[in-house]
Amino acid sequence: MSQSRGQWSSHMGFILAAAGSAVGLGNLWKFPYIAYENHGGAFVLVYIGAVALVGLPIMIAEIVLGRRSQLSPVGAFLKLTPDRPGHRLWAAPGMLGILAGFVILSYYCVIAGWTLRYILMSVSGQLATMVGDGSFNDFFGAFLADGPQQTLWYTIFMTLTVGVVFFGVKDGIEKVARTLVPLLFVILIALAVYSTTTEGFGRAMTFLFRPNFHELDRGAILEALGHSFFTLSLGMGAMLTYGSYMRRQDSIPKAALAISLLDTAIAILACIIMFSIIFTEDMEVTKSSTILFTTLPQVFFKLPGGSIISGFFYLLVAVAALTSTISLLEVVTSFAIDQLKLARRAAVLLTGGSIYVFGLLSAWSLGASDKLTNFNLIGRDSTVGMLGTLDYLASNWFLPVGGLLIAVFTGWVLSRKASHEEMSDGHGPLPWYNGWQALIRFVAPLVVGAIIVSVILGAEYQ
Repeated sequence: MSQSRGQWSSHMGFILAAAGSAVGLGNLWKFPYIAYENHGGAFVLVYIGAVALVGLPIMIAEIVLGRRSQLSPVGAFLKLTPDRPGHRLWAAPGMLGILAGFVILSYYCVIAGWTLRYILMSVSGQLATMVGDGSFNDFFGAFLADGPQQTLWYTIFMTLTVGVVFFGVKDGIEKVARTLVPLLFVILIALAVYSTTTEGFGRAMTFLFRPNFHELDRGAILEALGHSFFTLSLGMGAMLTYGSYMRRQDSIPKAALAISLLDTAIAILACIIMFSIIFTEDMEVTKSSTILFTTLPQVFFKLPGGSIISGFFYLLVAVAALTSTISLLEVVTSFAIDQLKLARRAAVLLTGGSIYVFGLLSAWSLGASDKLTNFNLIGRDSTVGMLGTLDYLASNWFLPVGGLLIAVFTGWVLSRKASHEEMSDGHGPLPWYNGWQALIRFVAPLVVGAIIVSVILGAEYQ
């Protein structure tokens, strides 16, 4: 290993950083909504099965590629195929991961910035006042259409992200992850304990854990499969990049399993918290894009201690978002370090600055600019806007295609000797190795291929 390359200081440091990457708005925002939309129980079981059979094998594959190559996505694929026909073509999945990281971070920080605004409104009492006098109903739309406000909170969140990555793997990303990921769990568990005191807790538990397979249709199964893949930050090179900083004495399978369990547990806990509160007030969930920012605030302030609950909840969401955004920036930064040979701090400032400028298009596409609001490249509703267009392209094309290529590469191009050696280092004997090979060669490509086909046919699951 190059002495100049960053490295996690411990196995736990890697697990916390990677878990932080996986845990984000998808766990706290998207999963509760799609679980609600697909009638809970049976959908949740299918989702957990999909994490085990698709998400976990691909995560192991990404980490294997990262640690084996000791490089970022583009360099990893090129280094591991020196004698293969069409060697240079394998840079494509790496570049797709870099592009996905660039695009997703540009709009993800816009949404994440909203959480900072809501934390401030919660602790200042402004949110309680607006909910109380009814003015909150008009707040969110006006807030989205306020270009300067969107720019301000986007800038603050992007600055936090750049600041963490600027200080490197051990002193920046790992140090922050060691603080924020445990904090995330403390807040989540505290809110979960509170949810047990609400009237809707029993109904929430029944909804989540009593399966009714008659309510499960083909679209719900595809949605569970799709989300199990995306929630673990797969297909964009984040796990590959983090894996490239992993020590040889640490176990890849154990780390991947721990990350998957943490990510799934957080998604389930988020559902328990949100459904307990929503069912207590018997409120209908109607839009995934607004549940965190329009439905929940009005529910919080009908409960005892609403300001405290609201403040802690939006702090939780902000922490989860930050641990994800730093991994997205690290993917792009590591490319600039490895392939462009830039020093880390120069690479962070160059890539972070470029993403920031591009992200302003999304920040102003929510009503502040008519052209950006009506921007549409995907032939759908003209109101999709720049942010919606980028989210659609990343979620439905960049990530699944990248994940498919990672599965095919690891299963069919990388030698069995190389993957077996990488997985056994730091772990020991692998009696289940052939089972993993079958999953990564056949099951994962078929499932991700089905997701891509469903997108082509219009059965989208975002």
